[in-house]
Formats: sequence, C-alpha cells, structure tokens
Amino acid sequence: MRHLSEKQFWIYMRNFSAIGAIMMLSFAFVSAQMNLTELPIGGSISDAPEVGSVWSCSKSFDGRGATGNGPWLNLNAGTFDSTAKAIVDGAINWNGEFEAVIVGDNRIFTGNQVPVTHPTGIFPIASSDDAYQYDRNPHTITEQTISLEVPANPTIADVSSCLNMGAIGIMRTGVVLFNSLDAVGRDAVAYETQDACEGHPESTGEYHYHNLSECVDELDNEEGHSLLMGYAFDGFGLYGHRGEDGEELTNEDLDECHGHTHLIEWDGVMVEMYHYHATYEYPYTLGCFRGTPVVTQQQIGGQQPQSESRQPQGNGNLPQGDNRPPQGNGNPPPGGGNPPPKPGG
Repeated sequence: MRHLSEKQFWIYMRNFSAIGAIMMLSFAFVSAQMNLTELPIGGSISDAPEVGSVWSCSKSFDGRGATGNGPWLNLNAGTFDSTAKAIVDGAINWNGEFEAVIVGDNRIFTGNQVPVTHPTGIFPIASSDDAYQYDRNPHTITEQTISLEVPANPTIADVSSCLNMGAIGIMRTGVVLFNSLDAVGRDAVAYETQDACEGHPESTGEYHYHNLSECVDELDNEEGHSLLMGYAFDGFGLYGHRGEDGEELTNEDLDECHGHTHLIEWDGVMVEMYHYHATYEYPYTLGCFRGTPVVTQQQIGGQQPQSESRQPQGNGNLPQGDNRPPQGNGNPPPGGGNPPPKPGG
C-alpha cells in the first residue's frame, strides 16, 4: 500500500466536503510542525550566512517571474497555501539518465537532466491550462548534459560560500536543484507555478526544482531520520524533512546554511558528518554552501548563468511558442528509465 505524503494528502482532500476540510486541518497540526496551508512567504536575501535566508551571490534580479499573484498567496498575512497552488497540466515521460559513482576521492555525476523516476508537466504552459493565468512560463524542457565531480567525502570549509543562481545540487531523480529564488528575487516556491512534481524549465530548457519535490520525497522512508535525497555541489548530502528523532525539522533546528552535523549513513557506513536538510519553510534546502562548491555553469549543459525570465507581465499576449507540441513522446520510457542511484552512492 502506498502512503500519501502530507502535501499529497492535502491536495487530494482540498476538493472534498467541509468534513474533508476539517480532516485536513487536523492532519496538519497532528503530523507536521508546519501548517502547509499557511507557510510563511520567504524571500530574505542576505550578504552573509543567516538562518532562514539565502546568501545569494547575485544581488541584482532583472528577470521576470510569474505573471500574477495566485489566490494561494495571502500577501496581507505574509503566507501562502502550498496545497492550493495551481499545478501545470500534463504527464510527459522522459528517457532520463543519471549516474552517481565514486572514482577515487570524487563522486562523479553524469546524466541528461530530465527525470529518471517521474513525468513532467507540459511546457510551455498552454493558454488552456489554469496555471497560465498566474504563470506564463514560455520555456520548453530540453535534455541537458551534466558531467561533473564533487568530493566523495567533503569537509567543512573555513568560510562558507554564497549560492549562485542556477543549479546548486542534484537530486536522486537526476534533476538539478536551484536555490529558492526566482528571477525577480522572490520566493520561487510561493510565487511560481510548477508541475505535479514541483519542477519547471528555465530559459535554456533546464528542468529543475526549487525545493524538495514530493516526487523525490516519496523515495524516502516513513520513519526515523530521512534518507539521502540528493547532493549539493560542495559534495555534502541533502536529506529529507526529518532529523535524528524522526521529527520534522524547521529552520530553528539547522544552521545558517541549512544543515547540521551528527551520525548519518554515508555510502553504506555510519559516520559523523555535516549534511543539509530540506524543510517546508524558506529557504527549503540550502541557504549557503558549507563546503567548497566545485560546480560552474559551463559544467551543466554548457550554459551561462541561467535566467527564469518570463515574458513581460500583464500584457495578455500568448507567450511565444505556446502552441508548440509537448516535449517527449508522451509514452513511458522503455523499461521505465534508469533506476535512481542508491542513497550515498
């Protein structure tokens, strides 16, 4: 039997009766520290490591994000309902490829940067999609090439590093992770619309997440410390929402870079090691690099620093390319694609 995650439960229940709504409310406060219907809208950008903030290398944001503010945003209260966000339509399957192998002192990632384990929505967002009225993402998902290496056993740097715009890590699904900011410098998870797996493409076609996707989180176990969900590009692991005692973590439990040190399983061995965690609150994953980042944009798809720019907001015109056919062949990849790498390796 497949158990629903908290967020999936809420999405399924939101169309039910008032009784369902009461059940949702009870579920929120019993099984989660964070109320997913009233998450704080983030967006704090700092000039140095700071809890609950993103230390961004970029301080200038000249891109364009979502077209309008969705009804899930309560700007007066400074909160958003993550269970009520518009979801981009479609379920396009890809022949995803991803491998993470240890060679000597390094962990080497190779792949084509489309999901190995789940489908994507249809992008560009079609004008017939209900998400279109809030976010007119005109970009098409394209396969990219990733080939880079990080330390297999990273160490904490003397000085933390800021986060670049663009990929800061990669998940077990083979999809890269961006920091939590959109091209406007806002909380991307709160403002932008994504597909059912919380991903979308940027201007070069690179499909990515801004938080721990439910489609990655479902690879986790259901109790105890969360499993490894992916890797940051300083080599440290990114784990799920639960800490040592199996309780959901918040920003208060983690340091300025969104991590901490204790005994974890790493490549099949129990070691005392620094690692990052995902949370339901901003900045969701990393706030800065605690180790030394090794990635450059030229190693990911051969692109310059990415932009998530949309078309000019509020002009009512159809985004260029909106009538292009969906990506992929619409059929599951033969054999379902490659399996995700095992935790820690």
